[in-house]
Amino acid sequence: MTTWHWLYAAAPPYRWRFVARVLFKTALLFVALNLLCVAVNPLPTLGRLSAYNRLFAGRPRLPYGENPAVAYNLSLFQLEAMFAAHEVARPPRGDEFRVVLIGDSSVWGILLRPEETLAGQLNAAGLRTADGRRVRIYNLGYPTMSLTKDLLLLDYARRYQPDLIVWLFTLESFDQRAQLDPALLQHNPEPVRRLIVRYGLAQRTDDPRFVSLSWRDKTLIGRRRALADLLRLQLYGVPWAVTGIDQEYRDDYTPRAVDLPADRTWHGLTEDLFTPADLVFDVLRAGVTLAGDTPILLVNEPMLISRGANSDIRYNSFYPRWAYDAYRQWLHQESERQGWALLDLWDALPDAACYTDSAVHLTPVCAGQLAASLGPEIVRLASSAAGEGERSHGRQ
Repeated sequence: MTTWHWLYAAAPPYRWRFVARVLFKTALLFVALNLLCVAVNPLPTLGRLSAYNRLFAGRPRLPYGENPAVAYNLSLFQLEAMFAAHEVARPPRGDEFRVVLIGDSSVWGILLRPEETLAGQLNAAGLRTADGRRVRIYNLGYPTMSLTKDLLLLDYARRYQPDLIVWLFTLESFDQRAQLDPALLQHNPEPVRRLIVRYGLAQRTDDPRFVSLSWRDKTLIGRRRALADLLRLQLYGVPWAVTGIDQEYRDDYTPRAVDLPADRTWHGLTEDLFTPADLVFDVLRAGVTLAGDTPILLVNEPMLISRGANSDIRYNSFYPRWAYDAYRQWLHQESERQGWALLDLWDALPDAACYTDSAVHLTPVCAGQLAASLGPEIVRLASSAAGEGERSHGRQ
């Protein structure tokens, strides 16, 4: 019987020199990848690689969430990934008139399901322009109140060629000192600085709130959290696509205050010290300029008008009456001076029952009422813009 000795022969042991070479080459590759990551930031490119609008539908809201396991959503700071995941990134249809909504958490829709938001209910209304094009509304609102945050998102949104921009805001977004408080701005210092320089805004380009990355932060290791967020956003697309859930819907929220403190100040300011310089009208002007030939509708959004304790002093938990009244006066004066299209809906929904956990967050029913008020104005401007577009095309 023949014996096959090679079947039982022990494999020759690895030589230490071979192992050392493998470890050395691995270390070199690891160092090279980290240096490459420092030299060339891969996050923008990776952020554009999205399963949304490909494997599953785009999200109707920009990604935002604090409890991903429940909301199938998360907050991240890569603008490319945020927009690539949104339905606005899909190519427009031939008969589509694109309208983007810019604004704060009330536009994004805290405690509202996507179809209950202002954008969702406007789309459900089946609006059409005078020439028969379907008006498609895209919700680009984002929680936190800052006109500079809105300007950043508006600047990025231009690449998706909107036909009309609707910018909703309230006084709280005008606070000069709080403009750079949103984390989204702090983690995107370069595009924000470019906007500050381009439009001569009053904010400082060296503001200490901007996040400055060390060379270690720019390495592959330093960016591991950001890279993980990109991956998690894609993975959460599966349960989101199945359930349609994109935020944590809670019934135990603290309701908006109706009985108010007898506080006459607004962010530490008193009536005798309050001036237009405390408000960022320069950012509003920058947004209108940035829009260029695209029509823009400015909307002073509805808010709670309290009838409870100290309502003679304050409209709601946000505003003493004197501050909000001065803001509205200055807003109308600036709009008339600049020739802006302004729709002032501040008292369109005064009933306290319209508001949930904030003086500006609406219930589904009242979001529908706001859509009913805003829809005709959108159709009017959309029809006018469509007509202008046809006339311009005919002149070429």
